[in-house]
Amino acid sequence: MATAVLTPPQNPVQTAAQRAGINPWVVALTVTIATFMELLDTSIANVSLPYIAGGLGRSYDEVTWILTTYLVANAVILPMSAWLSRVFGRKNYYMACVALFTVTSFFCGIAPSLNVILIARVLQGIGGGGLAPVEQAILVDTFPPAKRASAFALYTVAIVTAPAIGPVLGGWITDNYNWRWVFFINIPIGLISLFLTNRFVHDPASFAEERKTVRTNGKLKIDGIGIALIALGSACLEVLLDRGQIDDWFGSRFIIWMFVIGVGCLTTAVFWELNHPDPVIDFRLLKIRNFAIANFFYFVFGVGLFASTTMIPQILQTLYGYRAIDAGLVLGPGAFVITLLAPVGAQLVQRQIIHPRILLFGAVMVVGISFLHYSHFNLQTDYEHYALARALQGLGYAFFFVPLTVIAYSQLSPAQNNKASSLTNFFRNWGGSFGIALITTVSERRQNFHQARTGNNLAPSSTALQDNIHSTAAYLQAHGFSHADAVTAAYGRLYEQLHNQTLLLAFMDCFFIIGVMTLIAAPIVLLTKNFKVGGKAPAGH
Repeated sequence: MATAVLTPPQNPVQTAAQRAGINPWVVALTVTIATFMELLDTSIANVSLPYIAGGLGRSYDEVTWILTTYLVANAVILPMSAWLSRVFGRKNYYMACVALFTVTSFFCGIAPSLNVILIARVLQGIGGGGLAPVEQAILVDTFPPAKRASAFALYTVAIVTAPAIGPVLGGWITDNYNWRWVFFINIPIGLISLFLTNRFVHDPASFAEERKTVRTNGKLKIDGIGIALIALGSACLEVLLDRGQIDDWFGSRFIIWMFVIGVGCLTTAVFWELNHPDPVIDFRLLKIRNFAIANFFYFVFGVGLFASTTMIPQILQTLYGYRAIDAGLVLGPGAFVITLLAPVGAQLVQRQIIHPRILLFGAVMVVGISFLHYSHFNLQTDYEHYALARALQGLGYAFFFVPLTVIAYSQLSPAQNNKASSLTNFFRNWGGSFGIALITTVSERRQNFHQARTGNNLAPSSTALQDNIHSTAAYLQAHGFSHADAVTAAYGRLYEQLHNQTLLLAFMDCFFIIGVMTLIAAPIVLLTKNFKVGGKAPAGH
C-alpha cells in the first residue's frame, strides 16, 4: 500500500504566534467562540418559531422562511469562504464575518416585521457561513501536524454540542424572556470574538506572501461566472431540501424548477472550476484519495448529527409530552461524553496509539449501532434510555471528527489547507441539510404507510376494538360525559393512540435507515492511503 508521509514544516502561523508571545491554544479558543455562536444559531431559533409567528402576526409556514433564508445564505457563502479569505486576507475576512453576524443579530432582534427579519437573516447567514471554514484553516495552520489532533478535539466539541444546545437554550430563553433574546445573545459574544481575534489572530506569513504575489502579478481575478453558478446552484438546492416536503417535492412546479436550476448550475460549475486558473472552489482537491474519502464522511457526519438532533426533541415533545427544555436535556449526556472523550481521541491519534483510520472505522460503527439502538424504542421508553442512547451516539462522535480531520489533511500541502477547509465544511453542511430533509420526508411517508397498514387490521367488528371503545366510553360516562360524547371521545382517544404509535414507528424507521446507511459506509474508511501521523506534509500536488 502506498504511503503518504507528512513532514512538519516550520508552520508560519505558529511561528508568528510564538514571535508575538501568543499560545496557540489562545488562538484556538478565540476562533472557536464565534464558530460555536454561529452553529448554535442554526438550531436555536427552531423552537421559537411559533412565538415569532404570534409576535409578528404571521402563519407558522411563513415564519419557517426564517430558517430557510439563513440556510440558503449559509450554503451560498460557505464554499466561497476560502477564495474570499484569500482576496481580503484571512483575519480581515473572519472579522468581517463576525461583525456582520453580530450586527444582523441585532436587527433580527428588533425586526418589526417578517420582511425585515428575513433580510437580516440572509445577511446573518452570509456572515455566519465564513466562520467555520476559516476557523478550521486557522487551526490547521496554527498547530503542526503532530499537535493538530488536540485542536480538532476542541473544534469537535464546538460543532457537535452547539446544535444540541441550541433547542434547549432557545426554549429556555423563549419560555422565560422573549423570542427576540434568541438573537440578542449573539451581540456580546460577537463583540468578545472581535476583540480577541483582532488581538491574537494573525495571517500566516506564507499566506500573506502568496496574496501579495498574486495581487502584484494580477493573477487574483474575480471568477464571476463561477461565483454566480455556485451561488445560484447552492441556493436552489438548499431551498429544495428545506421546502421539499412542505411543497410536496416533485408534485410542485416550484420544487421542480429548484431541482433543475440547482443541479444544472452546480454541474456546470464543476466543469467551469476545473478549467479555471484561480477557481472559487478547487474541486481538483477531490482527486486526492484521502481528502475525497474524508469529505464523504463529513457528509455522513452531517446527516447523522443534524438528523438526530432534529428528530429526538421532536419525538419527545410530540409523543412524550416533554417541554422544549426537557427534550433538549436528553441531548446533554451525548454532549458531555463528547466533551469528555474528544481530547482522549486526540491523544490516541497524537501519540500514535491508534491509527486515525482504525479509530474512525470504530467510531463510525458505534454511531451506526447507536442509530439501530434508537430504532427499538417504544412509547414506554423513559428519559434514562433516551439519554443513554444519546451518550452511546456521543461516544461514537467523540472519536469521529478528530481522526477524520487528520485523514482529510494527511495528503495536503500547507498551501492547500485554506481551500480544503471550505470543501470539508461544504460537505458537512450539505450532509446536515440532506439529513433533515431525509427524516422530514421519510417520517411522514412511513407514518402514512404504518397508519394504512395498522388501520386495515382494525376492523370495526374487532372484539378487542369494541371492548376498548366500550370500556373507555363507560369510564368517561362515569365521570360526567353524556353517552354520545363519551363514545365520540373514546373513538378520538383511539385515533390519537393510533396516530402516536404510527408516528413513533415512522421515526424508528428513520433511525434504522440512517443506522444502516452509516454501517454500510464504515468500510470505505479502509480505502484511505496509509500515512504517518505527525510526519511531513507533501510540498504540493
